[in-house]
Formats: sequence, structure tokens, C-alpha cells
Amino acid sequence: MSATADPAGARAHARAMAGTRVDAMPTIPASAARDLPDGVSPEAMVWDETLAPGGYAARILRRGTRLRLTDVHGDACAAMLVFNAERTVERLNIADTVKVQWNAYLGAGHLLLSDMGRVMMSLIADDSAGHDAFCGASNAASNARAYGDGFNHGAHPNARDRFVIALAKYGLNRRDIHPCMTWFKPVVIAADGAVELAVGPHRAGSSVSLRAEMDVIVVLANCPHVRDPRDTYSVTALHASAWRGPVTPLDDPVRLRSPEGLRAFENVEDYYNR
Repeated sequence: MSATADPAGARAHARAMAGTRVDAMPTIPASAARDLPDGVSPEAMVWDETLAPGGYAARILRRGTRLRLTDVHGDACAAMLVFNAERTVERLNIADTVKVQWNAYLGAGHLLLSDMGRVMMSLIADDSAGHDAFCGASNAASNARAYGDGFNHGAHPNARDRFVIALAKYGLNRRDIHPCMTWFKPVVIAADGAVELAVGPHRAGSSVSLRAEMDVIVVLANCPHVRDPRDTYSVTALHASAWRGPVTPLDDPVRLRSPEGLRAFENVEDYYNR
């Protein structure tokens, strides 16, 4: 009989696991993170977590917080949702993000805009190969076609169902899933309208850094891209680290980069009555 077959044995086994670390898990407290961003003190850290293939996470980040996402081994696929933490009816609007900035290929200096004309997060650094603002998240049906099954708790979980689990922790549900931004999977639209995905793997260790311009809920799902042509479930670890920082100053170059962006910042400042 297994030692965990009775409650006392199960308790002893569980307590014996204290202090165990695996590759994919959150660091608690975040101040114990081992790979600190340059110039960031341990006390400033608010989040440090590695997401395994098929993993998910959700976190409230306060205004001014910096978030760095790292493609640890070069084949991460970070689908991301963003909500106003104070009023979740306001959320990332990919269509407005693209339209207002006259650019669908986001990188350093660009903004993530809400459906109320406010900047939710700004991209302050990016050394990756590119991202995807077109295709959205994988689902159970797309994963079943690609891998034979897309069950949320099976071997091939999909991004939309991973979002559902994460959103439930904040009182949200499937109907709150909006078109996502996907980091580290470059997608371009060819002259003939074809969608072209640079599958990768790409350079290991590349990262994108964002700054929260309002209090936000960030939701991540690290699942293969919905248009990934490979017949194996190909995705590698994603690392998220976040730390406290100051609210964007009025002379910040990202804030002043374009008239449209400035208006989005002014709408946030009006919201907080700066």
C-alpha cells in the first residue's frame, strides 16, 4: 500500500516536499528571485514565475510596475490578456491598438490600448524577433486538429481554456476573453493577404519589457501558436518578472512619441486625476 493511501501518510509526504523547487513555479516571496533585472533591488520585485509549456498565470500589476517576459529557450508563445484591475469592463483592444498607432507590428515605443482610449501598458524594451497582433489564441478545436486533442487538463492544453482558469480567479469567465496579444511569435501579412508566421525556435533569452500605465490584471497562457504547423506540441518555458517603478513622467519619450499616444496617456492621467 502506498504511504500516501491514508491521510497521515499523505500529510507527511506533502510536508516533506517543503522547499522543493522545480523549473516552472512562482518564486515566493518574489524578493527571493535569483535573476534580478539590472538595477532592480530584491525588495522591488512583486512577481517572479516561470510558466511551463501549456502553463498559465494571472497577476494584478499596479500603475508604474515593470513587467519583463523572457523567452527562456527560444520557443515560448505568450498569449496575453489585459484588464483594468479596478474596472474589468475596460480591457485591451487589439483593433484600436493597431488602428490608433497606424502600426500592427508592435515593438519598443508602442502602446497597448484599451477599448476606452487609454494606454494600459507601454512597451519600453524589446529585443525579440517580433510578435503577433493578428491571429488570437488557440482553442480546443484547433489543438484537436493539430495534436489529436485539446483538452484543458490533457497533454495539449489550449490558450483559451487556460485563460478561463486564470480569469476565474478574478471573477471573470469565458465571455471576458478578448482578442489577445501574442509575444515571441512574429506574424506578418503578405502583399496577397496571406498570414505568415515565423515559427521558430528563435533566439533563447530574448525578452520584451512593458510598463503598466494603469492598475491592470495581466493574464498569460504559454501554449503553441494557433497557426503553428508542427504536428508536435512545440512550446518552451516563459519567464515573467515584475518590479515596482515610478509612474510615467510627463516628459517620457514613449508618452510623447506620437499625438495619438499622448492622447491615450492624457486619458489615463484624467482617469487618475493626476
